[in-house]
Amino acid sequence: MLHHLTLWVPDLERAAAPWQWLMVERLGYEAEQRDDGLMVLFRDGNGFTLVLEESPDMVPGMLHSRLRPGLNHVAFTLDSAAELDAVVEAAPSHGWSSLPVDRHPIAGGAAVAYLEDRDGFEVELVAPVPEVSGHPDR
Repeated sequence: MLHHLTLWVPDLERAAAPWQWLMVERLGYEAEQRDDGLMVLFRDGNGFTLVLEESPDMVPGMLHSRLRPGLNHVAFTLDSAAELDAVVEAAPSHGWSSLPVDRHPIAGGAAVAYLEDRDGFEVELVAPVPEVSGHPDR
């Protein structure tokens, strides 16, 4: 089981609002701000924590790129395709931009959407496709 994932962000104040909206308001995580102001934790209640950290150890000028070796994206499961559509529709007003949808084998035929924050971190949202007469409708 994955315990936590830490994303180093160049500006925690800028990154916190979009991630807070996604993680707390849309995905149901609990947020916790560290007293030093350099870290925000999002806990799922099952033992997993996503951490946003503005670290003094970051190399100045080195920004995240999902196209370089390292983390490409983080994927989260939503309960329904309708919920996925609602998140994607609201995302731009909360600091996220949509990326082109390209289904891939990991999602297993589920409905997917990709969002990117201002710092280039990508989130994949995966939702089950409703079945009609035993066959997916998408």
